[in-house]
Formats: sequence, C-alpha cells, structure tokens
Amino acid sequence: MNYLIPESIESDRLILRTFQEADWKDLFPYYSDAEATRYTIGRTLTEGETWRTMATMIGHWTLRKFGPYALEDKKSGKVIGVTGLWYPNDWPEPEIKWGLTRNYHRQGYASEAARRVKAMAKEYLPETSLISLIHPQNEPSIQLALAVGCTFEKTYEFRGGEYRIYRHH
Repeated sequence: MNYLIPESIESDRLILRTFQEADWKDLFPYYSDAEATRYTIGRTLTEGETWRTMATMIGHWTLRKFGPYALEDKKSGKVIGVTGLWYPNDWPEPEIKWGLTRNYHRQGYASEAARRVKAMAKEYLPETSLISLIHPQNEPSIQLALAVGCTFEKTYEFRGGEYRIYRHH
C-alpha cells in the first residue's frame, strides 16, 4: 500500500510502527484503565473492544493513507501505547493523538513520541496543519501539548461537550 507517511519511524527509546494483530494484548492494559480512558473514550474497553479499536486504527491507514502508530518500547519489545496522526470523519482537523499505559507515564515517552511524529509530519505532510483535541479537564494531556510546542487555539463543541483545540506549530 502506498501511504503518505512511513509505516515505521524511531526515536531514542521507541519504535513507532503500524499495528500487528498481537498488539491488542499489550494495548488492553491501557484501554481497560478507567483513568487512562477517562477523557478520550469515556469508559474502559473489553478485550474484544480493544481489538476492534486497534482494527479501526489499522483501517485508518487504508482510508486516509496515514494513521496512528503502535509505540513499541525498544528495551522490552512491548507496545506501551499509541501515537500518531488521527483524522476520523467527525474530527475538526487532523490531529496528533497519544495515549500510554499508565506505568509508562511521567517518563518522557509520550513527549518523545509526539515530537517524533511532529518531525515526521513536517517532512512528509508539510502542508498539513495538525491539532490535538483535548478535554479541558485532561491536565496531563494539556501539559504534554504545551511541552511539545502547541498553543491553545479555541474551545470547540464536540460530541456534546466542550473540548480544546491545541495547534501544533
């Protein structure tokens, strides 16, 4: 398949790559964690729902010719989360999304991954303006957006609630 971005990129500690079927098992601790999904999905997912969510991210690559990456920790070989480009049909604009299994929080993995995705997008999709759509109470995600160089742009009505759009520069 001819994608607009590479299927795999690397940072110092991570391999960012397209998903493989077995990855859902490593993603399940993230998607089954109520705190991790509180401001994104709004509830935990079952094993089957985790698999289908991963399948949706795989399908995104086919439909948009870009998509989210599995975050593989180079040291352990485990998938510790997701980051990459995300643009479902009801999203306001393409975004950089991120999410990590909780035991990898506060270690710089999310910012390392987001910065790598930003650099890749600048190289391969230079005309694409990227956002991060963040729930206003998701303080860790807001802090991450600011840390990787985003600026708050506006409040946005989304799926019955107010969200914030942070612009990547």
